Order: sequence, then C-alpha cells, then structure tokens
Amino acid sequence: MKDPREIILKPHISERTMDLINENNSYTFQVALKATKVEIKKAVEEIFEVKVEKVTTHRMPGKEKSMGVHRGYTPKWKKAVVRLAEGDSIEIYEGM
Repeated sequence: MKDPREIILKPHISERTMDLINENNSYTFQVALKATKVEIKKAVEEIFEVKVEKVTTHRMPGKEKSMGVHRGYTPKWKKAVVRLAEGDSIEIYEGM
C-alpha cells in the first residue's frame, strides 16, 4: 500500500465545499490521479482517524491559459468528496 500522504495531496476549500461540510458532513480533497476510491477511503481513515461512509471522485480537466501569445493548459487533477460518519469531523476545516 502507498503512503497515505501520497494519496491525499491537499484539502480543496471553496464556498461549495464549505456548504457540503455543513449540509451532509462531506469533505473535499485533491488526490493523486491514479488513486482509487478504496485507497482514498483508507488514507483518510488513517490520517484523520475518522470513519468514512462514502467516497466520490471527479477528474478535473486542465484549463486553457494564455500568457501573451503563448497558450497552454493547467495540469489536470482529481478531486475526492469524502462523506464521514455521523459525529466525525476533520480539524483542518474547523473555524472556516
């Protein structure tokens, strides 16, 4: 098994993700492109010591960017929305 910190790269924080936390106890992370739902679930449970109920993933395409006459794309990335069991929470999102 990979190191959990290679699977969970960083939290993804936006207005929509903050609404998900309040509505149905779901937290959003940027994860490795090749990570599976099972690996993501195990990594979150190991790092944050919580019980995960459900994991959904989305592949986010790179956006086109231009700088003068040069055009390119931002890197594509993978987003995971993790729903926790009732009563569990993750501290890094507290107070936002």
